[in-house]
Amino acid sequence: MTGDPEPISATARRALQQELADLRDERRIVAGSLLDRTDVGDQADQAEQLQRAGQLDRLDRRIETIVERLRQADLAGPASTDVVGVGSTVTVRFPDDSVETLQIGEVAEALDQNLVTAGSPLGRALLGRHAGDAVRFDTPDGPSSAVVVSIGEQSEQG
Repeated sequence: MTGDPEPISATARRALQQELADLRDERRIVAGSLLDRTDVGDQADQAEQLQRAGQLDRLDRRIETIVERLRQADLAGPASTDVVGVGSTVTVRFPDDSVETLQIGEVAEALDQNLVTAGSPLGRALLGRHAGDAVRFDTPDGPSSAVVVSIGEQSEQG
């Protein structure tokens, strides 16, 4: 990661937008429960109010993080089709001749089986590579390799 705003894949963007909507709904519910309690009485009620206030604070921080990440992704624009980076769709061929199209993402929060995090061994090996480049990376079964077939939309797997 360069420190510059990084693009994100369409799948990751949808996942973040859905998480943001869910968090905003949850925040409305928690905030409403705080407003409903004007008659805070005993210590148990006060403790419950403090817990809700803490939950509201955590929700606000996560909402702020997601909004900022989406803003940065907008500034970064679409992922490059010349070099593999965060947000790239990359098609790779493995030694057994299998071909897979993967998304390079920041975090594994997006529920996408084709998501490879930028910090994983394969993700780190692919970052900065071009179509035609061979990469080596470690797997639980030992060293492996792959060749970058294409960067961008899913390629023809021929």
